[in-house]
Amino acid sequence: MMHILLVDDEKELVATLAERLSMRGIEADWATTGEEALAYAASRTYDLALLDIKMPRMGGLELKKKLHTLHPEMKFIFLTGHGSEEDFVTGASEAGADNYLIKPVNIQTLIAKISKALKEIPHSET
Repeated sequence: MMHILLVDDEKELVATLAERLSMRGIEADWATTGEEALAYAASRTYDLALLDIKMPRMGGLELKKKLHTLHPEMKFIFLTGHGSEEDFVTGASEAGADNYLIKPVNIQTLIAKISKALKEIPHSET
């Protein structure tokens, strides 16, 4: 089973995405701050993290660096509701993202991007 960490300061968005992923057999924890996400990652290994770029106190780029230090094998998809797609693609790529999404999130698109990012790594068994 895949284990995903969803991080966005929009609580309703991450709670809804986690529920929809769970209905499709993907286990997802969610956090609304970078600090909360780091606490989850300190006690559990995730295959992938979906990170909002713009969050208060700790943005997705800074959080990605910290999560990568804890779990170098973790894959990352960045999420944003701001900026042009071209600017975002360049920024996400430079930050080491495996993919990106622009809000609003389509659940089928998210699942396709998760599957693409994880297709080359074995999934943990629990």
